[in-house]
Amino acid sequence: MTDATIASDLGRREQAKADRRLKIVRAARDLIRETGDTNLSMRMIAQRAEVSVATPYNLFGSKRAVVMAVLEDERDFLHRFMALKVDNAIDRIFEAHALGAGYFIQDPDFYRPLWKALLDTNGEDNTGLATPERQEQTRAAWRWLIVQAQDEGLLQAAMPAEILERTLSHLGNGIMLSWAMGTMPTRELLPTAALGYALILASAATPKGRPLLDKQISRNRKLLGKPGDM
Repeated sequence: MTDATIASDLGRREQAKADRRLKIVRAARDLIRETGDTNLSMRMIAQRAEVSVATPYNLFGSKRAVVMAVLEDERDFLHRFMALKVDNAIDRIFEAHALGAGYFIQDPDFYRPLWKALLDTNGEDNTGLATPERQEQTRAAWRWLIVQAQDEGLLQAAMPAEILERTLSHLGNGIMLSWAMGTMPTRELLPTAALGYALILASAATPKGRPLLDKQISRNRKLLGKPGDM
């Protein structure tokens, strides 16, 4: 057997593996949307994907890994984020937030159960799907956005980016928990978080950055309306 034949066979096997992986991810995604639950059995996923029960284990290793693959494959956030056109780092923060929230708003039946799983700490390692690695990746991205705003003179450099990021994160997780549990309407998700972010960042705003944050505060207050309006 020639090297070219071996390479061709390997290529076909890798493509077949990739095709099976895609079928499994699509099957799990459809089941989550239909059932509103991420607690799917591997047998159920395999049956929907029309593969053997062993295949999801061989390709992913665990049910948790399948659900994580669903979450990652569902989103093209990074590509869309890099294409954002903004005039300043403050607007970039809110555009990034709106971009992320847009997925949840467009398909709440799919993302609510995923977020319940992300925020559930009753798993084997008490982290649910929100692994320390995933949490750190998200936190690092928000710290980068905050540092960019500091570098542009819109937020005070004396306020540590880590503190601002952590405060935004706590607020965001609380809002997502309320939404995932059904106590916050989907229509309130984006403006509630944006208003909270603006109020937090305003505490560290420079004179140059304050008007940009005041604009966000005013805009999202109007979107939320008066307490009795919702």
